[in-house]
This record gives sequence, C-alpha cells and structure tokens, in this order.
Amino acid sequence: MNIGAETELVEFKETTGELREGIISLASMLNKNGKGVLYFGVQNDGEVTGQQIGDRTMCEISQSIASAIKPQIIPTIIAELCDEKNIIKVTAEGDEKPYSAYGKYYMRSADEDREITPPQLRNFMLSISDSIVNIEANNQELSFEQLKTLYAGRDMTLRENTYKQNLNLLTRSGTYNLMAALLADANSYSIKVAAFRGTDKTDLIRRNEYGYRCMLVAAKQVLDYMGALNDTEADVEGSLRKEQKLFDFACFREAWLNACLHNRWSRQTPPAVYLFKDRIEIVSVGGLPDGLTLEEFYEGKSKPVNPELQQIMVQLDYMEQTGHGVPLIVSHYGRKAFDITENFITVTIPLKKIRKTGMPAEETASLDDVDRKIVSLIKKNGNIRVSAISEQIGLGTTTVTKHIHRLKTMGVIGREGSKRNGRWVTVK
Repeated sequence: MNIGAETELVEFKETTGELREGIISLASMLNKNGKGVLYFGVQNDGEVTGQQIGDRTMCEISQSIASAIKPQIIPTIIAELCDEKNIIKVTAEGDEKPYSAYGKYYMRSADEDREITPPQLRNFMLSISDSIVNIEANNQELSFEQLKTLYAGRDMTLRENTYKQNLNLLTRSGTYNLMAALLADANSYSIKVAAFRGTDKTDLIRRNEYGYRCMLVAAKQVLDYMGALNDTEADVEGSLRKEQKLFDFACFREAWLNACLHNRWSRQTPPAVYLFKDRIEIVSVGGLPDGLTLEEFYEGKSKPVNPELQQIMVQLDYMEQTGHGVPLIVSHYGRKAFDITENFITVTIPLKKIRKTGMPAEETASLDDVDRKIVSLIKKNGNIRVSAISEQIGLGTTTVTKHIHRLKTMGVIGREGSKRNGRWVTVK
C-alpha cells in the first residue's frame, strides 16, 4: 500500500533505526511551517513496509524527541494499522521558532532538510521578530468597518466575538498587532504612486496617496488607478485610431499585490509604485523570504513573508496560493524584470512605445480626447457644471461624469470646497 509522497509537511522513515534523521526532519518542518508529520514504517516512495513496535518503542521516540529538539515540544505519537502492517505516526506543532535538533538548526525545502548557516539563522530569527502578528500596534484604538465590508462583498460575515482571533489580529497577550493596524480603518501608512517626467526621479510631476486606511482598500485603489492609466492609450495613424494597452496589467497586478503581501511592514516603509517615461517600478521592502533560494523564487515556489496576511488576501480573492505571479512576469519580461537586494525587491515593467499626436508626453500617457476637452474647459472655468461640459463637447452627462471621475482618480483634476459651492481645479 502506498500512502503518498514526502512533502514540506510529511517525512517517511522505514524504521526507527533512522530516528535521528527523523527528528531532524521534524525540527526542520517546524521551522518551515510550524508543524510536521513523521512516519516510521514507510519507505521514501510512500510504500508501507511496517514497523516493529516493542514495549518501549513509543517511549523511546518520545524521550529522544524531548532531549533532541529545543525548545521542547510535546508531540502526538500513535500506532496505526495500515494494510495489516503497523506504522508509527508522530505529529508535532509549535510556534516558538527557531527549533534546533541535536544542537543544529535546519529548514525544510520540498522534502529535504537543509542545515541553516549562521547568517541564515540570524536572518531567520530577525524575520520571526519582524512578524506583523507578533509586533504590538502603537495604536490600540482600532476599528475594522472597511475590512468587514470587504468580507461582506464576498458574501462572508465576520462574527463580532471571534473575527479578531480568527484573522490573527491579536498578539499572544491579546493586544492589537501590526497586522491589525494595517487593516484598520485608519493608520499611519501612506501608499504612494509617484510619476516622473523622464527616466529618473529628477522631475516629479504627480504624486497620489492611497494610504491612511485599510491597506487592502488602498491596494485596490492603486489597481483601479493604474487600470485607468492603462485603458487610455491610443495609436493614431492617419485616420485610424487603435486602442492599445500601455503595459500588461495582469503582470502589474501580480507584482503589486505580491509587494503588499511580502513587504516587511515592520520597517515602517510601505510598498510604492513609480511611473517613469519608459517603465513602471514596483518596490517592496525586504529581500527574498528566508529559506527561499533565488531559483525557487523564479520557479514560483511560495513562501510568504506574512502568511497570516496571505490567508486574508486569499479569502478576499486578492490572490491565489498558486505561486504563478513570478513565473507570469518572467514569461513576459524575463528575469531581468526583478532586481533583488538584501533590503528591496524592485519589479520593472516596461511601457510600450506608442505613436501619439497633439499633447505633451507626460499627458498622453493617461488622457484621451474627451479627457483633454474636459480639462481644457475646467482650466478656463473652474465653476463650470457637468451639464455645460456635456453641451459643449456634445456628449451625455453620464459619459462626462464617468470621465470626470476617472480624471479625479488619476489625480489630473480636483475639487475645492463643497459639492454645491466648490470649484474644479487642475492638478497638473
């Protein structure tokens, strides 16, 4: 009988003669995933061969684990009958990482146990202390109406008496943690989208801020803004007008949401988007997740820096747990799209070069003919009404209102004063 394959959570040993190796695997799995299962009486390929069980077999396994793994864990050890053969199943869980086995530290990668070098161990311990669920929030007066609305939009209701625990918004001592602060209705984190005139940061022409609110709401606003930019490109050749996209939005979406998920929020620097004449840069703080090699990263192996945040983002359909984002970007732009250092990951998405006429370069990247007409009228008269704009450009008020909303989202125009008595102003 075959019971499957070894994974990052499961290890097979043919007999307790491999007890030492099995204990190393258990510590390795605890360091990687906080849990693991070890079988005795099963070959590496999953075939059940059976394990002899004497009077002291279970006790010896328990004592060996207790003396070898530090901090000490209390595993569940049971005997099972599988295909008329005895096997032993050892199950362990723990959240006091890092765990050592026989005085050394190991990390699980696929079905292998890799010894952690001193620098890797140091980074691993720093990552634990950096965890957004372990750091107490500076502000303990938090509300989560925006987060509740996001769940309601997915036909899920958060139970008032349990959602804070279920979503890991509390520290072990019961106070709000950093993840709670990120997802609260109000916080101190500003997410920026900055646009520059040329190919460097010398000349800033526009900066939009989407932070100070639930991070997931702000992240979605960035996606909406970039989607609006991407939908307004036109290639004009003679009398033909051909709509094109400025960049691959699916790649941007994956890069941006991954930046939000994997950002080292404990360093107080949110991810950001920078627009240049020839490219988009998405920057997140922190290098590769600990225990993940560069090759594994490019292959799409998933090891989230903030696994508890990933759980929420998956539930709300912001992303999937398939790990296809990096391979998707690599398939479009190659590995050169990623610049990975110890402190930052930058994803570069090039902008397409499209022929345009009639406007300065920085404006043609975002505005169509209707947008330009509206902006021109607003520049002449900031008190102009939608009905007057509609009459002058020959389009319905619904269409004009839609364009005005997009121009506001893009940061091209703004409103000063109240809705009734205020006036329109151009931002750039």
